[in-house]
Amino acid sequence: MYEYLSGKLDELNPNYAVVECGGVGYFVNISLQTYARLENLSEVRLYVHFIVRDDAQILYGFATRDERELFRRLIGVSGVGGGTARMILSTFSPKELQTIISTDNARMLKTVKGLGLKTAEKIIVELRDKVLDIGTSDGDVSAGVLSPDNETMTEALAALTMLGYTKAASEKTLKAVIKENPNARVEDLIRLSLKQM
Repeated sequence: MYEYLSGKLDELNPNYAVVECGGVGYFVNISLQTYARLENLSEVRLYVHFIVRDDAQILYGFATRDERELFRRLIGVSGVGGGTARMILSTFSPKELQTIISTDNARMLKTVKGLGLKTAEKIIVELRDKVLDIGTSDGDVSAGVLSPDNETMTEALAALTMLGYTKAASEKTLKAVIKENPNARVEDLIRLSLKQM
């Protein structure tokens, strides 16, 4: 129905943005990934997905088409609504989510607040072959090629972010460490990365 909204960013919150287009302010639900990209902007373009229910009309907005496409595939899984899909995309970047799904890492996926193991496993089973065709525009590494052992990379990245380092800085450092130590275990990757941060 709608492809995107383009206009003045009137209000920004980690959960939503208000975008003024043609004199109308649109309340758009956003993920933390999108919030981070909008923080210092005054004019924005958000790729949108519109959900109409009996009791509500909800507009979701995304900084990239890739994030919106992942959102659409997530809500296509039975039991995953817009709020849950947005929470998943707030926790993981599109690239990280593709890696988690393609490596069957349900344990990592269930770390999303409100997501249980059964639902995480269901998402992986239903989307395993449906996410690798989405090209991620937020990085130079395509899904499934983060490291020789994606699960090791994902676990190390999660540990570093839990320690308070940003995902971007952690990922950059981990890539450098993996390049020098391709067969390192998770704990070695974390230790070596901490020395460089």
